[in-house]
Amino acid sequence: MLDESEGLPLDLPAAAEAALKQAGQLWHDEAAAEAKVKEALSLAPDALAARIGAYKFYFYRHRLNEALPHAQSCVAFALAALGLPEDWRRVKPGDAAFVGGAVTLAPLPKLLMQTLIATGYVLARLGRIAEAGEHLGKVVELDPGDRLGASRLLAVVRRGGIEEEDEP
Repeated sequence: MLDESEGLPLDLPAAAEAALKQAGQLWHDEAAAEAKVKEALSLAPDALAARIGAYKFYFYRHRLNEALPHAQSCVAFALAALGLPEDWRRVKPGDAAFVGGAVTLAPLPKLLMQTLIATGYVLARLGRIAEAGEHLGKVVELDPGDRLGASRLLAVVRRGGIEEEDEP
């Protein structure tokens, strides 16, 4: 998912930012790192950066059931920031600038699509294939030029996790 370089409103209080940095420094000690992630979330429960940090921590620790709600909260954040319906299934291509210019996509629409991809990926890894397909399919609908590569991931999910080059 995204980081500060993407031009998003990350508005993370200094203490929460410090806790996330410490979590990275403590990566070798999972319990201590997790305590710092939880500290950042408690200091800034509504901050996008804290949500992304928690998602990344649990995702890279292969704790996918714990990563999922954080990915979903990032989807909710993006929907709210864009003034879109709470149910991402109701979002249509014309609701926001999902199709960008030649160089970049607008930060918030890109965030929504990336967090839908992240959520879909986690769901697929958890074996929740139909839900994963819904999330990834929505990104394919919103990003018809496939700038974020969701169609390839959706195809892999639909093939049961088999890459085209792996097929007999």
